[in-house]
Amino acid sequence: MQAIREEKQRLRDYIKVRLKSLTGVEADRFSRLICCRLAETPEFQQATCVALYSAMKGEVQTDDFIENWHQRKKIVLPVVVGDNLIFKMYAGVRQMKIGSFGILEPCDSEIVDIEDIDLFVVPGMAFDRHGNRLGRGKGFYDRLLARVNKPVTGLCYYFQLFENIPTAPHDRMVDRVIC
Repeated sequence: MQAIREEKQRLRDYIKVRLKSLTGVEADRFSRLICCRLAETPEFQQATCVALYSAMKGEVQTDDFIENWHQRKKIVLPVVVGDNLIFKMYAGVRQMKIGSFGILEPCDSEIVDIEDIDLFVVPGMAFDRHGNRLGRGKGFYDRLLARVNKPVTGLCYYFQLFENIPTAPHDRMVDRVIC
């Protein structure tokens, strides 16, 4: 298990270096293309309620996508509560505050039960072609996805997709990766 942890950390370190070489213009362009591909998926088109994420630096940027779609679909965003994620309705940029880890979170909006969410869209440090996901190491999304029985899509830049990545028994897979 120690060997897997070390291998995961090496991959995270490699991705962090690659992310630093990505310019803001490239990140914006790639993010727009990735989000357009997301909007074209049957899972997104059929979903009424979509769990997205407010991106940290180095993640596929979703803010414009969220803003464009929140009038047409119920968009919910994660809020860190202890060691877990809950989801709250997105009600516009003015209803957001900086939360855990410096991530924007909805404030003063209703909590949405994960059973009411039709599609989960998640970030990751790396993914592989089999649907395995490498997160940042805190396990928030692994704990969430262990309770989810709905489609899950991961978003990443092209250099974050690998043939295989290291996994442990507690790691949770995604159904689709868009890069």
